Amino acid sequence: GDSWGIFAFLCAALCNLPAVPALNGTEELGAGQSIQKTYDLTRYLEHQLRTLAGTYLNYLGPPFNEPDFNPPRLARAERVPSATVDLDLWRGLTDNARLAANYRAYSRLLCYLRGLDGQVGAVELRHRLGHFCSSLQGLVLSIAGVMSSLGYPLPAGPAGPPLPPGSSAAPNDFLKKMDDFWLLKELQTWLWRSAKDFNRLKKKVPPAVVTLRLETRGF
Repeated sequence: GDSWGIFAFLCAALCNLPAVPALNGTEELGAGQSIQKTYDLTRYLEHQLRTLAGTYLNYLGPPFNEPDFNPPRLARAERVPSATVDLDLWRGLTDNARLAANYRAYSRLLCYLRGLDGQVGAVELRHRLGHFCSSLQGLVLSIAGVMSSLGYPLPAGPAGPPLPPGSSAAPNDFLKKMDDFWLLKELQTWLWRSAKDFNRLKKKVPPAVVTLRLETRGF
């Protein structure tokens, strides 16, 4: 009867399924997802640095760990890339220019942080610095990924101006600690501003889309 006819039709259809094109949902990893991951990593580093900075400033001791300590920026500290740029001027830059500035700055800041990692005597603090350096390296690579996904070339040449020979070592312990203090202070400002940059950027770039890809089988 009709029931057997329908049953036979279904069996025949099931037997021939391998010969039917299959629809598979695949997600394209585009700029939107890359920007979101970079934003999340920036916020994670902000949180991580708050703990690390407090621990490191306690390691340096007074006056560096005092809440109201706000020294003038010395000429030596100018080697550290500064984030103290007028916000209106910064926002007036193109996305490419801001991304390139972030890439250069974090590449250079990472070099300084690795220098701290090799000088700290406290094992636990050295471990935290090493972990933070690994996370910051991930941020540098993530920014490079965002630039690539948007079609921007990576900045050519070194991440910052070369240091004069013999300028890496501070003439005394206080100035060395001052260098470390400004390194952490500028890094905090860079991460705060970068989080805002990537939050704005992800609103401009649509998220990754889900597309359907046809895979033919049996043809």
